[in-house]
Amino acid sequence: MGAQAIRKQSTSGTRRRRRGHGARMSEINVTPFVDVMLVLLIIFMVAAPMLTVGVPVELPRTAAGALPSEQEEPLSITLTADGLVMLQSTEIAADELLPRLQAIAAERQDDRIFLRADGAIPYERVVQVMGALNAGGFRNIGLVTDTGGPAFGATAGQ
Repeated sequence: MGAQAIRKQSTSGTRRRRRGHGARMSEINVTPFVDVMLVLLIIFMVAAPMLTVGVPVELPRTAAGALPSEQEEPLSITLTADGLVMLQSTEIAADELLPRLQAIAAERQDDRIFLRADGAIPYERVVQVMGALNAGGFRNIGLVTDTGGPAFGATAGQ
């Protein structure tokens, strides 16, 4: 009776541990991958608004709302504080503006042109460019401004 209580442990338990310990893992730990992807997502979310291509211009502030978004990239003319005329992001001479616009507009569906002018530009210069565009056959001209300017007694959205 006492001899049965003292049993020698079998060696099969230690063999299992040795096999399990030396076997290769076939599982992939995805935690580091998820961490890296989340960091990249945050970086791109922060950096994406800074990647807008354009000419740096200090736009005047108005109470007007934004125009609805377009299917194609709109044509934009920029008047910089230095007096340069830019078509999209390319500097051109003022007398070349209309022929270039007419050539580009012939290939486009949308006839809208956005005029961006630095706040330091005299109003006369902005009106001269708008008049030249109008004389060249471009009637759909939008002035680009920043929001948050004075409403002069009107409530926003009116």
